[in-house]
Amino acid sequence: MSELIPVEPFDIVVFGATGDLALRKLMPALYHRWVDGQIPERSRIIAASRDEMSDEEYRERARTHIAKEAKGKSWADFAQHLSYVAVNATETGEHWTHLKSKLSDDESKIRLYYLALPPMLYGPISEVLKAEGLCTPNARIVLEKPIGKDLESAKAINKAVCQAFPENSIFRIDHYLGKETVQNLLILRFANWMFEPIWNSTGIDHVQITVAETLGAGKRADYYDKAGALRDMVQNHLLQLLCLVAMEPPSSLDSDPVRDEKLKVLRALRKISAGDIRHNVVRAHYRAGVSAGEPVSGYEEELGRSSDTETFVAIKAHVDNWRWAGVPFYLRTGKRMASRRSEIVIQFKPVPHDIVGAGRLHPNRLVIRLQPDEGVKMMLMTKDPGPGGMRMRYVPLNLSYADTFEANYPDAYERLLLAVVRGNLSLFMRRDEVEAAWSWVDGIINSWAQDNAELYEYSAGSDGPSQSDLLIGRDEREWYDGSRY
Repeated sequence: MSELIPVEPFDIVVFGATGDLALRKLMPALYHRWVDGQIPERSRIIAASRDEMSDEEYRERARTHIAKEAKGKSWADFAQHLSYVAVNATETGEHWTHLKSKLSDDESKIRLYYLALPPMLYGPISEVLKAEGLCTPNARIVLEKPIGKDLESAKAINKAVCQAFPENSIFRIDHYLGKETVQNLLILRFANWMFEPIWNSTGIDHVQITVAETLGAGKRADYYDKAGALRDMVQNHLLQLLCLVAMEPPSSLDSDPVRDEKLKVLRALRKISAGDIRHNVVRAHYRAGVSAGEPVSGYEEELGRSSDTETFVAIKAHVDNWRWAGVPFYLRTGKRMASRRSEIVIQFKPVPHDIVGAGRLHPNRLVIRLQPDEGVKMMLMTKDPGPGGMRMRYVPLNLSYADTFEANYPDAYERLLLAVVRGNLSLFMRRDEVEAAWSWVDGIINSWAQDNAELYEYSAGSDGPSQSDLLIGRDEREWYDGSRY
């Protein structure tokens, strides 16, 4: 069982503390790390928002979002370190006095400012923090994705935040990078010699990355309609996973060597022009259908108006370098899909000669499951035991995290919050990474506009539009479906 190592004492100020992210993700993450003894007694959690309320009122609101175990002595102890301040974070003035007084007793302590707010506020809040003298040497700021809505806005946000905080104090969070299986991908690749000689165009036929959700836009429809699947998921989550699959071996797992190699991948992504857009990208949104056995509304019904925003996108991408020449990367993500799953599929090339005959061999696949049921599975051909001829079976070598490791390891937000305290930047995106990803995504958005690309539909509860199957089917390939193998 892994040892849980405490971090140094710290203060964290969560701006937007009454919002969904803070209550559903951040407060439970901090509570669970407290219960496991990783947060020291001298640490403080300060919730900040515009609403007026007492410490006790906020504590009760937070408790209801944590879990059934948030009671008894552990909750009482944690709650004593949780307080609330009302503050308009984008305006200087007297309303900052209460927050400043809470933080003034020990300016040498590690200090985290977590902006659980829309990205348009990142620059103004950073400016106010600097103006109020709260950017101490040990202060760090955490920015949620997406950083902007395009390259221009991302550059503006980065410029504004960097005027208040040095780059090594800015933590641009993508919770996928905190998942245990994602972190293990680097170890799987670079700590096992068997993979590296064939982890290239010689051994790999193609790569698939799927992030599928069963939920619809729901109450987030108004926000989501300004973003869409490409901005909301591909620009950050999927491209980060692609980078970890495609990057060259870093000199170490320190932050800059890892991020330098990811940046090279992003810069090597082939631009998708208007002339190529229809053959390489499919966009769609869901109509009414059946999900989990229940009838559900379509996207436009949830939104209450017509929309040309995509809730699904599938992309055929290429990394133009020596390692990956000719190897397609198929990316897809969508809402209201048939199942909730995030996985990376590395499909190796077929054996050069079928010694058994009859075309019964399947190519090896390495399946890295991020959620649910985190694990790694290697699909192999083997002989079916018994007499009566050479019968073969396609079977998995299965590493299930739940079955193999006894520890209840921290979830993504728990791990990433403590990584900020430790100053570990390797799990966070650097400024040039964010901007390189936006540059590629902007190319797709511009090509959609130039080509007047069609927006397809798919039934809620399905695996997306049929055009997505055609995208990969034109290459005589098909999307991986774990239920078949």
